[in-house]
Amino acid sequence: LADALRVNGVLTTLDLADNHISAEGAAALASALRVNGVLKKLNLFYNKIGSEGAAAIAEALRGNGVLKTLYLNDNKIGDEGAKALASALRVNGVLKSIDLSYNDGLGDEGKGVIRDAVSGREGFELEM
Repeated sequence: LADALRVNGVLTTLDLADNHISAEGAAALASALRVNGVLKKLNLFYNKIGSEGAAAIAEALRGNGVLKTLYLNDNKIGDEGAKALASALRVNGVLKSIDLSYNDGLGDEGKGVIRDAVSGREGFELEM
């Protein structure tokens, strides 16, 4: 799937909710996101990417200039994953919506860094 996403020139929405995607799978998707120029919405709700997978996605967000909506809810993302995402959100001005709700490991520290990263971004939709 990641290989197909790398060369995709048509698909703008990808829903991979509840597919048992692990950190390894998230890393593969992230490598495709770095070069994909058309995907605007990615739903990874209810998978198992964890903080390691979130960090891989975060790294891809640093160079992705098209993704606008990202669902990472219920993925066992903890504070370390949130810190990586926050760092990417500070440099990615394209993403307009991220859902991080139902991540049991996401504590006050992680939520705080995410909020700080998107504060002042008009119209940004944040769910936690």
